[in-house]
Amino acid sequence: MSEQKMPRREFLKDAAAGVAGIAVTSLPAASYARILGANDRVRVGIVGFSDRFRQALLPAFGKVAKEFDFEIVAVSDIWSRRRDEGVAEIEKVTGARPRAFRNNEEMYEARVSDAVMISTADFQHAYHGVEAMQAGQDAYIEKPLAHRMEDAIAIREAVKKSDRIVQIGTQRRSAANYQMANEYLRSGKFGDIVMAEMTWNVNQPGRWRRPQLVAALKEEDTDWKRFLINLPSEPWDPRKYLEYRLFWPYSSGIPDQWMVHQIDTVHWFTGLPRPRSVVANGGVYLWNDGRKNWDTATIVFDYGPLDDPSKGFQVVYSSRMTNSAGGTKELYYSNAGMLNLDTNEITPTGGLTERFAAQMGMKANELPALKLSEAAGTETAADTGADSSTTANVRNWMDCVRSRKQPNAAIDAGYSHAVALCMTVAAMHSGRKVTFDDGKQDIVMN
Repeated sequence: MSEQKMPRREFLKDAAAGVAGIAVTSLPAASYARILGANDRVRVGIVGFSDRFRQALLPAFGKVAKEFDFEIVAVSDIWSRRRDEGVAEIEKVTGARPRAFRNNEEMYEARVSDAVMISTADFQHAYHGVEAMQAGQDAYIEKPLAHRMEDAIAIREAVKKSDRIVQIGTQRRSAANYQMANEYLRSGKFGDIVMAEMTWNVNQPGRWRRPQLVAALKEEDTDWKRFLINLPSEPWDPRKYLEYRLFWPYSSGIPDQWMVHQIDTVHWFTGLPRPRSVVANGGVYLWNDGRKNWDTATIVFDYGPLDDPSKGFQVVYSSRMTNSAGGTKELYYSNAGMLNLDTNEITPTGGLTERFAAQMGMKANELPALKLSEAAGTETAADTGADSSTTANVRNWMDCVRSRKQPNAAIDAGYSHAVALCMTVAAMHSGRKVTFDDGKQDIVMN
């Protein structure tokens, strides 16, 4: 959770001006970028030794770093405890002991890294991404990219005006089964999507709660002002520091953490850049522990050609933290059947049967039952677990840092999910139907 303090207006102005302009008044970015030769080791700095980095990104890094000759050389975190843990855990996994830095400014001024992996609090990702572009770093940036439009615009502009390779942590784009689904849906064999249903249900009163850590954290052990970055100043609150996913504007909770993964697949599979409209309902129905973000949400998206309202489909996303029935599901429907990305199967479920087609002088329209791997022309589906997809995403990033090709989850994909997320947050907070103005790059309340 490392941070260089920059006022919000200056942050947005500098990001829009581009990396070269920022370098004049901020960090000397041009001097930070090292031209890598084919045999040069890529030196990586870690921005935020978070649970996400510890539990998923670090194991993934350990599996693929040797193949691409990547090494973690630094860890930046504003909390002394996390810095110490980061040094120890990284050395345990990689065999190399990284340098510890109190914040990103110190790390970048030391000029020790060529690339960074950013896994800080939800609201900090875009800000830290702009910092990385200023410092001439390639970057792996965890999702969500941003839940405020000003931050989404700033990071996309900074990346576009740089020559840096940026991968967003929506790892489904690197998972074998999702790549098969994308190929199949785009082939036209499935037919037009008429509906998608998505769920993410758990029953975990302790989800995103850190009561023992909250009790142990002291203000003097961290840097609250750097944590807040471009948010309004407020008194020290260890819950918001460690349990930020429960409190807006640090996170929107369910949409920030889970929805963006699934809504990103809609953009990918269809080529549509954003929803046409969003409505939402929900609340804190059971876990009344002081949180502000909902424990239950139902969000309805309208998707389709932006210039043709007569065509399109709905996405219904529902998520609850109070009952786990249904688990995590992604179901795509056409008039001919269903694609189930939980079982990786294509079935005629719900397709137009002969009985009902004949009533209108039509022919039946039912998909053959197939495994997704069969439809994609492969012998077997690869491991599709979350750990494997994260490893695949990190591997793709490393490969692209070497080749300078665009990664699977590039900045435009992150911007698209950020727009959908910002529309969702506005719908949740206002209770109104939300649309989007592409010219102004801003939310429209209806």
